[in-house]
Amino acid sequence: MKKRLLAFAAVATLLTAPAVAADLRKPAYRPPPPPPPIFSWAGFYLGGNIGGAWFHREVSDSFFGFKFDNGSNGVFIGGGQLGYNAQFNNVVLGVEWDFDWTGNNNNTGNGVFIPGRGLLVVTSNNRFITTLAARFGLAYGPWLFYGKAGGGWVGNNDFTITNVTTGASITGFNDTTGGWLLGAGIEWAFAPSWSAKIEYDFLGLEDRTFIVPPGFLVAGDTFTSRNRNVQMLKVGFNYRFGWGYGGPGYGGPGYGGPGYGAY
Repeated sequence: MKKRLLAFAAVATLLTAPAVAADLRKPAYRPPPPPPPIFSWAGFYLGGNIGGAWFHREVSDSFFGFKFDNGSNGVFIGGGQLGYNAQFNNVVLGVEWDFDWTGNNNNTGNGVFIPGRGLLVVTSNNRFITTLAARFGLAYGPWLFYGKAGGGWVGNNDFTITNVTTGASITGFNDTTGGWLLGAGIEWAFAPSWSAKIEYDFLGLEDRTFIVPPGFLVAGDTFTSRNRNVQMLKVGFNYRFGWGYGGPGYGGPGYGGPGYGAY
């Protein structure tokens, strides 16, 4: 009986040995990698921008009905922006403030000749543009497609009427005027805290009037500046404070370490 048991054990060992060896050759189980991290646009950000602005201005007077059409003058602009975003799934809502200096140099055309009075030229400079607007957009990973709506203000100085014939001139208002703003843009996050953007904005400004005081050649004449709309095209960058790819393994603690980068 004992011999039979020993023989049975020997046969069982021979039969199970290949299976045991196969199990030993299997690699150790490794769990699947975690899903890709979700990029977050939420938080405060600060950045800069450069680009161009086009001012369209039509000036007319009430006495003679002449139009001093300055056309669309393109200028260089540059400045910065500060904002905050909140994100709900792929919907991004925020607010942004921009400030840009403008390189405006009295580009106003040839003027208008008024018989008996001389050649009149109207000049005006826009020195800065600032806007405050709500942002609303859709995020697709590191891409954000957004629109803007709000208000804007243009700092204007040296609205001047010059009689080129006599050399006399008079300066009118130096002030800041406002209007409504609409815009749209695309922003791309090329690093966990950095993004680049391109944006178009349209700023509609109200009309301005200037009544020439006594003592000048056309005293009492009213000069009205209409269609003072501003179009802007800007490229820029933003730095977000502490936001980006959330969670360990990408953009937060443990970047490139256990969790995401180890696989």
